[in-house]
Amino acid sequence: MNVKTKRWDSAEHLKTQEDVQLYLEACIEEAGDDPAFIVHALSVVARAQNMSQLARDAGLTREGLYKALSPEGNPTFATVAKVAKALGLQLTIQAPASSPSNNQLHASGITGA
Repeated sequence: MNVKTKRWDSAEHLKTQEDVQLYLEACIEEAGDDPAFIVHALSVVARAQNMSQLARDAGLTREGLYKALSPEGNPTFATVAKVAKALGLQLTIQAPASSPSNNQLHASGITGA
């Protein structure tokens, strides 16, 4: 018996804003120190949306957005922030829940003016 398979495309399963948010959160958690993984996740979300409209909403050209989110692309933080905002998302930074010193900053080596 022959089994036909189809290449998996996550973009086909990102139907709602919640889907997009959960997908990006999972990808960021999985990415570790690999920013290319996060850029790839953004490109998947961009494909799930209307790429032309997303580019307009982000203040970019469609070609510029494709280039920035391509495997060879290296988008600036500003571009990533614009794309996130155009997707209706907000970038945040937080300490990991498992960090033993969440509320302490180490000031050694810092000099004041």
